[in-house]
Amino acid sequence: MRIERRGRPSARRVALGALGAGLLMLLLGSLLIAVAGAPVAAGWAALARGAFGSRLAISEVLTRSTPLILTGLACAVAFRARLWNIGAEGQFYAGALVAAALGGGGTALPAGLLMPLLLIAGALGGGLYLLGPAMLKHWANVDDVVTTLLLNFVMLLLVSLLIQGPLRDPLSLGWPQTEPVADAAMLPKLLAQTRLHAGLLIALGCALLAALVESRSAFGLQRRAVGHNPAAARFAGISTTRVVLGTALASGGLAGLAGAVEVMGLRGYVTGDLSPGFGYTGVIVAMLARLHPGAVPPAAFLVAAVFVGADAMGRAFNVPSYLADVMVALSLFAMLATTFVLTYRIRR
Repeated sequence: MRIERRGRPSARRVALGALGAGLLMLLLGSLLIAVAGAPVAAGWAALARGAFGSRLAISEVLTRSTPLILTGLACAVAFRARLWNIGAEGQFYAGALVAAALGGGGTALPAGLLMPLLLIAGALGGGLYLLGPAMLKHWANVDDVVTTLLLNFVMLLLVSLLIQGPLRDPLSLGWPQTEPVADAAMLPKLLAQTRLHAGLLIALGCALLAALVESRSAFGLQRRAVGHNPAAARFAGISTTRVVLGTALASGGLAGLAGAVEVMGLRGYVTGDLSPGFGYTGVIVAMLARLHPGAVPPAAFLVAAVFVGADAMGRAFNVPSYLADVMVALSLFAMLATTFVLTYRIRR
């Protein structure tokens, strides 16, 4: 008995696989709700109402989706080129720090200049933070999973140092934070009396651009070639160095942009708890999207809906709030299981 790879799956098999993953997720989620002590049907209903039951609920899901779209894109872009970027969390904070440092309240630039400047600077901060691990992997064969993961903790310590030292807001009497960015740097709201901001449009625009680059550009083709077989790509005349470094800048830049957008759209400043794990959740979003940039926004929306809806379910039935994290993780396992069935078969 052996495991062998199937041919390219048909659209029908892919659709059945997605349906199977959804049903498996519903089953596992129902078991979790029951174990938590809540009625299953009423629990799912409370989750749905919490995520989609009102204009405010939907706006909260979209708001939570915004950084997840960008960190999901960051992981998808890197993974397709076999650059295993597990450091989107650190790159997120790098972009947030750069945006907060440059956009302090004393900045006198008009909004039309300040906003794009801070967004570009945040993206550049995240991209440069990934450049080191990418170069170490390319030239010294250092494990990129280890370097990118460990740099998350380095960045968190750096954030803690800066917000309690050089970048601390002197007017902050409580939790350490940076000085708030100028009002001109704050992204406009998309809906009145909600937290939904223009960062959503930026994230969707990045998803569209990434999908076009991946499917319609020479660089996208080169990235896929390097991801499948670097030696063959070099033999074909592709500069693997340029592709690896370009991928690192793009991937880290998207994660850094997520940090800048979060600061400029919601908080206005950086604290040690700015991210509840957006970078790590981005890995799940990318995998749920099967690394396709165009599928990242709906995957991020689904994950955000689970988080927002689970909060409502927790308030209704007094179940733990971390139930959402377990459900999102199980959705990834369900997708991986169906992907394995679609990709491989057992031969006797």
